Amino acid sequence: MKVTRVGQTRAGSQAEDIGFEFGAMACVCEVRLSGLDLTDATRLAHRAIAEVRRIEAAYSRYRGDSVLSRINAAAGTGEAIAVDDETRHLLNFAAQLHAASDGLFDVTSGVLRKAWDFKAARRPAPGQLDALLPLVGWPQVQWSDGRVALPRAGMELDFGGIGKEYAADRAATLLQRLGADSAMVNLGGDIRLVGPRPDGAPWALGIAHPRQEGAMLVTMSLQDGALATSGDYERFFEVDGQRFCHVLDPRSGWPVAGWQSVSVVAPACLAAGALTTIAMLKGDEALDFLELQRVDYIAVDAQGGVHRGGPQCTDPLPS
Repeated sequence: MKVTRVGQTRAGSQAEDIGFEFGAMACVCEVRLSGLDLTDATRLAHRAIAEVRRIEAAYSRYRGDSVLSRINAAAGTGEAIAVDDETRHLLNFAAQLHAASDGLFDVTSGVLRKAWDFKAARRPAPGQLDALLPLVGWPQVQWSDGRVALPRAGMELDFGGIGKEYAADRAATLLQRLGADSAMVNLGGDIRLVGPRPDGAPWALGIAHPRQEGAMLVTMSLQDGALATSGDYERFFEVDGQRFCHVLDPRSGWPVAGWQSVSVVAPACLAAGALTTIAMLKGDEALDFLELQRVDYIAVDAQGGVHRGGPQCTDPLPS
């Protein structure tokens, strides 16, 4: 864990900003606290980081002992796996997202990644998607009374679309319960805030430019709440000038192509992240969908045009 201390209060007794960088969920993460001394900030950061790693251990598909791995391993056997209340609530949320997105947000669609090799820049082999698509479909999932079963061998649940966001919310809520008044949890660009800066000023949060590596598209000022972004630049490859990104349409198995990035501001990171993904999947209907949700957003279309809207949205500050 890397600790960064920036600035001090006038009294010189408290660090104004103390950041704790760590790795989790296959990305660079940070817990940043303001208005606390190093001892208190370290104590709170360790608790928040432990919460992020607890959630990663529970829901990572890469760990054989995770809840999701146990469910996936039983696919097609007829065995229903008992889940705890936390997992049950997440499954309820997944069901709500599936309904709200007309089936576009589907936590069974992670199996489609088997057809796409983004490291090798390889598209699906002939017939590969046709073999996987029958395994996709939230309505197939059998669950009741705290037990979950996947009826087809090869089916999978994948919380990749909600895991980081849920962890950011949980870590931020824990920091608040432990007494933090000014904090930020940043899990690979999915951000949840706890209050404004100690002097009441907003946090300045940068949104990455989807085509200029290392550059910011805009900087947003937020007092509280969450900011999440989905984009076609996170994992992708190009063939003959066509970009193939990791956001896959569960109906066809092919990557979306309508938006370079979508960023959403919401009270919770779980909501913000889900809305960005749904908007990416909505294509031409994305902006109408976001307006109906009454959230602030900044979206970059396939041609690089910037669209912004929402009830509180003002012109973003240039970076």
